[in-house]
Amino acid sequence: MSGSEERPPSHESGRHGLKELIAERRAKAERLRESDASAFPYAFPDTEPIADVLAAYEQLESGEETEDNHRVAGRILARRGAGRAAFLDLVDRSGKIQLHARLDVLEREAFDRLLSLDLGDLIGVDGAVLRSRHGELTLRVDSFQVLAKALRPPPDKHHGLTDVETRHRRRELDLIANEDTRRLFVDRARIIAAVRAYLDEQGFIEVETPVLQPLYGGAIARPFLTHHNELERDLYLRIATELYLKRLIVGGLERVYELGKDFRNEGVSTKHNPEFTMVEFYEAYADYHAAAARLEELVRRAARAVDYAGELDFAAPWRRVTFQRAIEERTGIDVYAHRDVGELRAAIATLDIDVQINGEEWFQLADDLLSKLVEPSLQQPAFVTDYPVELSPFAREHRSQRGLVERWEAFAGGMEIANAFSELIDPDAQRERFEAQRRLETLGEEEFQPYDELFVQALEQGMPPAGGVGLGIDRLVMLLTGRDSIREVVLFPAMRD
Repeated sequence: MSGSEERPPSHESGRHGLKELIAERRAKAERLRESDASAFPYAFPDTEPIADVLAAYEQLESGEETEDNHRVAGRILARRGAGRAAFLDLVDRSGKIQLHARLDVLEREAFDRLLSLDLGDLIGVDGAVLRSRHGELTLRVDSFQVLAKALRPPPDKHHGLTDVETRHRRRELDLIANEDTRRLFVDRARIIAAVRAYLDEQGFIEVETPVLQPLYGGAIARPFLTHHNELERDLYLRIATELYLKRLIVGGLERVYELGKDFRNEGVSTKHNPEFTMVEFYEAYADYHAAAARLEELVRRAARAVDYAGELDFAAPWRRVTFQRAIEERTGIDVYAHRDVGELRAAIATLDIDVQINGEEWFQLADDLLSKLVEPSLQQPAFVTDYPVELSPFAREHRSQRGLVERWEAFAGGMEIANAFSELIDPDAQRERFEAQRRLETLGEEEFQPYDELFVQALEQGMPPAGGVGLGIDRLVMLLTGRDSIREVVLFPAMRD
């Protein structure tokens, strides 16, 4: 064994000799089972996170040794040294620590067994902390156990796993190879915990509503369809939790939220994954102004949870701009002065733009103007408010402007992150909105809100005034971790064959 660092073969360099390598490693595993009765135990209890061990000895001086015993476990990702001593890098979720294996401590049989292990193998180690003469915190290997054998080599630790397709399809390899990826998904968990903590503190209760629904609703999107054999009926994967949660408000739960998966049978892009994580929360006796204040505070809490230090300023109040004004600022078009679809299309035709604005109806053209021309420009956090009623079948009519509803969408980093209303609570008005959606269906639209009679009947029981918010967790994680693709923040994103 040379004194240089051993490196695994790169996953990106092809699979030459992989079959032989796997066979060799499998034979090593069999020899370990025969020669080491303690290898491959069912458990290795009482381990400490590597980061905790490192943090406890930050003040240790170079060359200083302790006799404080610690137990860690992880994966071998590097090895160097020769003769009577060797150094190994051991990695767990929290960090990396150098191991110092010495022949005079382990004795020959154990020392040789440790050095015969392959990169990628998992071991558990007991030992004392020291700081090497080169200043690196190190754990002396007093004893160890082989916990699992890696039959395949890990990705090259020096070059990482850089192929994007492989990183997304084989997230386990990405996590092994890239510390940044491990840190990202720890941050995602912290963001979600902060969201839950804020809502819990504010008196919201977390609930669970059906994922398989007899009728989809709460958004305008195409659903996934499945069939239940025993019930002999088709069911839909939910596209939103909104209508069930508002039925709980009717029932008197007053402040509720659900954090979970929604599913929309739509395109895949840097901002869209067909399976995505949302939190929706609804509050009785509140309106869309109160909902905006809650979102501002919730996002600030999430940013603090990951020590966000990027360019976005989440300090309240965020900018407010109306739907009408936002489009006019960006395009010069007052969409309300061009209420006829032909007039609006003619006005759009005068713009010097390189995107196609689509829609058969006036409100669809206006919405496409917002999403394609305005949304990318909204980098700092902002609320676009007061939408046309045609775009918002569940939002309450505006208290002072006819034809509008009390709705906002929140934007940051050039994308929508949340949507909210003063909720429509009038059952007769809701019936009319459903009927308007039926007209879209007759026109051949693929995306419309189907008529939900049970929801209308729930409103007929009497629903208090309320404000509700839907916040995209994946997009929030993108913002707070500086990622520009949703595939980066979803562990196993949808991919083409």
